[in-house]
Amino acid sequence: MGKIISISNQKGGVGKTTTSVSLAAALGILEKKILLIDADPQGNASSGIGVNSEDFKLSTYDLILNKCIPRDAIIKTNSPNLDLIPANIDLVAIEIELVDVDKREYIFKDVLKSVKNDYDFIIIDCPPSLGLITLNALTASNSVIIPIQCEYFALEGLGKLLNTIKGVQQVHNKDLEIEGILLTMFDTRLRLSKQVREDVKKHFGSMVFQSIIPRNVSIGEAPSYGESIIEYSATSKGSKSYIKFAQEIINLN
Repeated sequence: MGKIISISNQKGGVGKTTTSVSLAAALGILEKKILLIDADPQGNASSGIGVNSEDFKLSTYDLILNKCIPRDAIIKTNSPNLDLIPANIDLVAIEIELVDVDKREYIFKDVLKSVKNDYDFIIIDCPPSLGLITLNALTASNSVIIPIQCEYFALEGLGKLLNTIKGVQQVHNKDLEIEGILLTMFDTRLRLSKQVREDVKKHFGSMVFQSIIPRNVSIGEAPSYGESIIEYSATSKGSKSYIKFAQEIINLN
């Protein structure tokens, strides 16, 4: 049975989508069958893996509104063993459209049952908010990965996210676990990066992944070519760090 993992942080610019795409691609390279679900209206996970809005008719929006089943929305990507359910700006309207829907927090959980056994991991790229889409993703997930950038204000808002996760555990999904906290954008030259790393490890201990994602030019360039860092620059520090992270996830599971 596949494991569903949400990548979530309501703070923007922490490497959430980069981590979703890169982890999914790295797991695929390591011969795991992966479904990446783009649940962010910006659709950056979709374009970052080479799928643009004109390349698909059905999306996460249609899935949540029960206009299609997951298999109809799934697209094969150029990345080995990696499938995608894409997203676009339509997803912005979802909270309004579901305002009167009963049990709306459980839609993702219900629709993903039909494909859960087809994959080793299902990765959900959550939007940078704690709204209904993120709540749906957390309710459907076995665990959540929280990316945190090694910069000033890194821990800002983390308490709110952890409270949301605790609320989901109490009300919607008692089996939801925190897979771990991932440090991103680590710059070995900066004392601040090292200080943030120490602070996060001091506060959260074993919840922090051993893998650390460095600040790397290739990671920033890859999405503009519609490729994951694994495809774009396999020998870069960024690629190697995400493959190491993917191996850590496999070992934990």
